[in-house]
Amino acid sequence: MITSIIIMILSGAALYIYTKWLLQNEIEEELYSEKNRVEHLLEQNPELVGIPPIITAEKTEIAQPNILVDTLIYDPLQDEIELFRQLSGTKNINGQNYMITVRAMTIESENILFAILFTFLVVILLAFIFLFYLNKSRNEKLWKPFFVNLDRLKSFSLRSNQPLSLEDSEILEFHELNREMEDLTAKIQIDYRNLKQFTEDISHEMQTPLAIMQAKIETIINDIDINEAQFNEFSSLQTDIGRLKKLNKKLILLAKIENNQFTGTETTSINTTFKETIQNIQELAAINIKLKEENTIEVPMDGSLARVLCNNLVSNAVKHNSNNQPVLVVIKDGSVLVINSGTEVLERPDQVFERFYKESKKRDSTGLGLSIVKKICDYYGFTPSYRFENNKHIFQVHFVV
Repeated sequence: MITSIIIMILSGAALYIYTKWLLQNEIEEELYSEKNRVEHLLEQNPELVGIPPIITAEKTEIAQPNILVDTLIYDPLQDEIELFRQLSGTKNINGQNYMITVRAMTIESENILFAILFTFLVVILLAFIFLFYLNKSRNEKLWKPFFVNLDRLKSFSLRSNQPLSLEDSEILEFHELNREMEDLTAKIQIDYRNLKQFTEDISHEMQTPLAIMQAKIETIINDIDINEAQFNEFSSLQTDIGRLKKLNKKLILLAKIENNQFTGTETTSINTTFKETIQNIQELAAINIKLKEENTIEVPMDGSLARVLCNNLVSNAVKHNSNNQPVLVVIKDGSVLVINSGTEVLERPDQVFERFYKESKKRDSTGLGLSIVKKICDYYGFTPSYRFENNKHIFQVHFVV
């Protein structure tokens, strides 16, 4: 539209200038023709005085070249002052110089000029409006399949068993794009199902041999006479197998979160989930865990993920607590703060939620607990953070999205 308006203005100005130049040339040619006629009439009738104010002929002693000017002259017939184009000059006829002046009214030419320009602009404007709405309706028809397919792409899910079906288009480029998108999404669906199946299979297959290995070690320890060194080795091996089982479960959980396999969105009470978690942990760990509730938090999320989130936060605080100080859980302002005592700040606090990052030397630490917390928060749009204040490690999760 902007381009069309600029073209209309420039073309209108060009038409105005060019038409005005043509009309002025035509008037000047007519004036020269009239002057030649007057000169021929003067040769036949030296006393001719012309037709004022259009034509005048006066005797003069001074020779003057032809001069073209615009002038305002009173027209008695119109009873008003009009604009004329005037050609004046002297001509020697039969030994006598005559000042011959011929004039042509320019008002009519201006009216013609404006009529032409107005007609041109109206025609161009109507053509522009017609083409605009014609192109708009045509483009809407051509682009309709594209936007329909775009909506289908936005609602497409890898978890669905239905293939992506796109509306065909008469545009060659859109047709080829649709075909490539259908092939691509079909391949991605197959890869996703294969990866999901592999994840489930490896989770199941690894747990069984690990459990068998632990059972066999327990049998050896209980049924066979072994010395203290051998007992320590078998105990260490059992611990490593238990850690491997725990690591496998956490990696599978991370994979499921990243693959969006948790679709439950029931309303979950964070207060209740933390109460259950604290009660369960206190039965296993000889440490005091205090819960301070200033308000209630209920969020739409999968209940199992809520329990994992709470368990990982509290377990991390208990595991890395120093001097057997109480662990404090505070629920307020749409956030949960899990606070445990510590002797020094972490070396790299910005990496505390990264996978496999850990500063603790404890063997039972996998470095995945807080990474799972971060993944769950990202999945639901929560905001996790960490800070160290007054010899306290403070992990906070803001649940208000």
